[in-house]
Formats: sequence, C-alpha cells, structure tokens
Amino acid sequence: MASTHPATATEPKSVVEGSDRSQSLLEEEKFEHDQPVEATADAEADVTPAKQEAGPPQGGPPGGLPGGPPPNGGLQAWLQVLGAWSLFFNTWGLLNTFGLGVYQTYYESGALFQANSSDISWIGSVQSLMVLLTGAVVGPFFDRGYFRYLLVIGTILVVFGHMMLSLVDSLWQAILAQGFCVGIGAGMLFVPAVAIMPSYFSTKLGMAIGIAASGSSMGGIIYPIMFYKLIAEVGFGWSVRILGFTILATLMVPIFCMKMRFKPGRVRAMFDPTAFTDGPFIFCVVSILIGFIGLYVGIFYYSFFGQSTRITNDSMSFYLVPILNAGSVLGRTLPNILADKIGPINVIAPGGIMVGIVLLCNIAVHNLAGIIVSVLFFGFFSGIFIALPPVLFVQLTKDKSKIGTRIGMGFALIGFGVLAGGPGGGGILQRKGPDDLDWSGVWTYGGVCAIIAGLMFVVLRFWRVGAKIMVKV
Repeated sequence: MASTHPATATEPKSVVEGSDRSQSLLEEEKFEHDQPVEATADAEADVTPAKQEAGPPQGGPPGGLPGGPPPNGGLQAWLQVLGAWSLFFNTWGLLNTFGLGVYQTYYESGALFQANSSDISWIGSVQSLMVLLTGAVVGPFFDRGYFRYLLVIGTILVVFGHMMLSLVDSLWQAILAQGFCVGIGAGMLFVPAVAIMPSYFSTKLGMAIGIAASGSSMGGIIYPIMFYKLIAEVGFGWSVRILGFTILATLMVPIFCMKMRFKPGRVRAMFDPTAFTDGPFIFCVVSILIGFIGLYVGIFYYSFFGQSTRITNDSMSFYLVPILNAGSVLGRTLPNILADKIGPINVIAPGGIMVGIVLLCNIAVHNLAGIIVSVLFFGFFSGIFIALPPVLFVQLTKDKSKIGTRIGMGFALIGFGVLAGGPGGGGILQRKGPDDLDWSGVWTYGGVCAIIAGLMFVVLRFWRVGAKIMVKV
C-alpha cells in the first residue's frame, strides 16, 4: 500500500529492518489492531532534534516517524477516513443536535423540567467542553497504543448516556447524562479520529480530515430530523433510545475497520510542557479559542433567534438546523482540500473573518430569506473551525510523535471558548430581562470575536513566513 523508497544512511534502524519483522506484524491476535509497529529505543536515538528540525530524510516518514512514509491512499488508508467519518458523525454530529436548538427547544417547552434558556444551555456547553477537555487525557493514551480501547469505552459511554437521558426528569440529571456521560464518551472518540490521520496521509492530510469532518455535518442533519420526527410518534424516552441504538450500530464501523500503523516507542507524560514555550502553537490555540466563542454563539442561538423574533414559525425554526449543516458539509471539505494546496493558515484566516461578518449581518436580518442565506453562509464558513484546527496542530508540531498529546491539549484549552460562547452569549441575550432579548448584543459579541480570531491568524501567518504573499503556510 505504501510506496517503497531505498533506505538512506540517516533512516532509523526500525524502518530499515522493518522487512525482517513484517511476518510477525501480520499475526492476528485478540484486539490485533492494537498491535501497531512500535519504534525501538535505538530508532529514537537515531532521530536527533537537528534532523527533526531539518525534516525527514529522503524516503522516510515525516518527523522521523517509524513504519515508513504515509501511504496517502489505498484501501487501508481510506478505511481510516470512513471510520473517522463515523466518529465525527457520532461526536460533533450529536453535539450539533443539541447546540442548534433541537434538544434546547424541547427542554424549553417544559415537558421534562422547568428551566430558563441560559440554564438549559449549560447542558450543551458542558457536553462540548467535556469532548474537548477529555482530549487532554485521550491524546497521550492514543500515543501509547490504546486506540482500540478508547473506541470501545467511548462507544459504551455515549450509548449509555443516551439510555440514561431517556429516563431524566430534571435539569441536573440531563447535565449528568447528556453533558458529562455523552460528552466524555464523545471526547474519547474525537481525538483518535484526527490523531490517526497523519500516519496515513501527508500530502492529502487536509482533504482526508475534511472528508472525515463532514460526518459531523451529516450527523447534524440526520440526528435532529430523527429526533424531531420520532418524538411526535413515540415520545421523548423512546426517541432518545432509538438514537442510542443508531449510534451503537454506526460506531461498529470504526471499531472493526480502524487500525494504528505505529505507536511511539517512548512513554510520554500526560502533557507536553514544551507546548507552552512553542510560540506559534500556543498563539494558534488562543486564536481558535476566540474563534470558538463566535462559532458557538451562532450554533447555540440561530434557531432560537428565528423562533423568538417570529422571523420563522416553529417548524421552519427547526429546519434551520439541517440547512446550516448542509452548508457545513461543503465548509468542512472544500476549504480543507484548498488548504492542501495553499496551506491551512491561508484558509482559516479569511474564514474566521467571514464568520464574524456573517454574524454581524444578523443585526439587519428581519425576514425568512435573510435568515436562510445567513444560516447557509454561517454553516459553510463555520465548518472551517471544526475541520482545520487538527491540520494546524499537525503542521505546527515539529516532533510528530507528540501529535496525539498536542491535539488533546489544544482542544482542551479551546473548550473554554465553548463556555464563553454558549452561556456567555445567553447572559448577553437576557441582560435586559427575559422579555427584552438583546439580539444585537449577541451578534456583535459573536461577530467581533470571530473577526479578532481571523486577524490573529493573519498575525500568525506573518510570524511564520513574514511579508511573503505567494507562499503555502
């Protein structure tokens, strides 16, 4: 599947002598996918920091990784994309189901419990935060080769959380089941979905992650429609259980078809302190965090905006959810393909600015056509903030053996942008009271944050390459 290159004098011994062990690597065992090629201590000793800085030796893997260069295609590589698509489908796709107003609107009806909009938004905010914070722990476990166990345990938690959610009758129970249990389980699935990609793709990494990330948009279309249609037929309890069984079935795909190519030979700490001395990396994380504030203002409040202002009726307010996610399907694939050609920073910088402009334009939206156009554009440009951050983390991590840890740490820090966007936006919305909603303040808050994030990426671009214009970065 991978192309063959003659070994050079600078290649690690584990790569040169890989053919001598090839037969043993084909032996199947229980959980055989958890037996990736492991780098030896000698191989790591051969890859000096100077060589890592200078790049991989000719014909060797990027950053001195064991196991040979990424194949950039072939059946096994594209099976990873399929599995990752399913993981996105059942992580961010589920989060979109809450965030874009489907669960939020149902909870606000008072059928299960009584709570105001700001308190209810904590369910979705905790869920999203748990996905991102869990990544700080999941990344190092992925690096240690526990990929298969993360998939199985994460699947169990997400399905169990839905079964418990079907029984809730109070706000705190919903926070525990949907916020913490589903959120932690989804976090165990999300980081492996992107961390495995660099071992299979290098020149096509952006496209591969973009295709996989489109699964979250499809989840954000299919799961809300299922919930909306089922709840009138079978009630809340069985609607959530049916979603749980669907999640279980679709998560069988990554469990059985995804496989690590290798794992690093040395055991790392749970956290990489060098990340905080890596200026471009930490500046990138802060930029995405601020961008997530604007992102979650839009995700949490578009549907409620149409409903509360009577721009849309209740039914059309719901259908803003699949409209947004339809736009996001293209927003999570086309920009990533473009990023492979011109570089991820060149794509996310204008993308962030456009998200901010679209949110600010909502101040002038007063009719159905206006909100539909706004939702479509927001869906397209907001997809960039979901699909491109992993590509940026890979690009800004010089030691590729730390990719899992860096992705986990990065998304853990970004998670605080979710709290500032969801409940923070709710606080601004209701600052004048529940009968006088401040929509102009909400859209200004979200729009300005997204524009600031875009401008920070412009600064990062100049930091990386200076004033050069026609350069991939």
